[in-house]
Amino acid sequence: MSAPQTVLGQSATSDVLFSVDHVTLRFGGVTSLNDVSLELHRGEILSVIGPNGAGKTSLFNCLTGVYHPQQGSIYFTTKPGRTVNVIGLRPYKVSRLGVARTFQTSRMFSALTTFENVKIGVESRQHTGPVGAMLRSPRARREDHEGDLKTLELLSFVGLSRWANHLSSALPYGGRRRLEIARALATGPEVLLLDEPAAGTNPAEKIELADLVRKVVNELGITVLLIEHDMKLVMSVANRIIVLNFGQVIAEGTPAQIQNDPVVISAYLGSAEDSTPNDSTPSDSTPSDGTGATGDAGGGADGDRGGAG
Repeated sequence: MSAPQTVLGQSATSDVLFSVDHVTLRFGGVTSLNDVSLELHRGEILSVIGPNGAGKTSLFNCLTGVYHPQQGSIYFTTKPGRTVNVIGLRPYKVSRLGVARTFQTSRMFSALTTFENVKIGVESRQHTGPVGAMLRSPRARREDHEGDLKTLELLSFVGLSRWANHLSSALPYGGRRRLEIARALATGPEVLLLDEPAAGTNPAEKIELADLVRKVVNELGITVLLIEHDMKLVMSVANRIIVLNFGQVIAEGTPAQIQNDPVVISAYLGSAEDSTPNDSTPSDSTPSDGTGATGDAGGGADGDRGGAG
């Protein structure tokens, strides 16, 4: 695999944050992503939807350096206009470029407080070394104070101020999801990748989450790429939607266009022809896996979380 290419200077399409060009990812004889191309524009909420196993999380893993595709390129353009091919970069280097993510399952430091969980994210952007931290140098003290203020600011932003000194494990499930978003925001990203943030949340928590996603874009100016099974949430927040099926892009458009696309209806949202009089499930009910047009995903487990994608 060739070394990552870096191009200095203003990008030809400066509003494009991520440019995914003909990416193919294979695991042995299984193709997880097949010739996938898409663009993520600065300041938008782009949602990626599709059935379990469609390749959604595999796409996130390629964007963040966890997986290295066998074919194609993935370019990320930072605000100064520096464009980097992230394929071949380690995840921590992709993070330093300005890419943050959350995961399908909750990943907190359960033995730490809510405040300490977010402070860890803030410290990832600080410059004090081990010696300076031990000696409590002026810069170390200044960064520590600034980090505390930033942590409190982010906890307020996601609505968790009153939980600051509680163990993160004591948070209600929706609060844990918001904590994960706060910790990701603490790294100072330009783009936030949310992998099924509504999984396991109740209807009230979903409404709060939708409001928070809009705030991230409108108040912080951070671009959002969202994987989600809850179609009501997706349709309410997304500017554009891309549909994956068997590792391929089968549709792209506005929520209204996707909702009425016959290919998407057949492959993902379900069609009336799929039901017969002998079916045990009435034709007007929501599928049990929660992938119907208005269904909730519940646990939201995505079949592409493993290698096969």
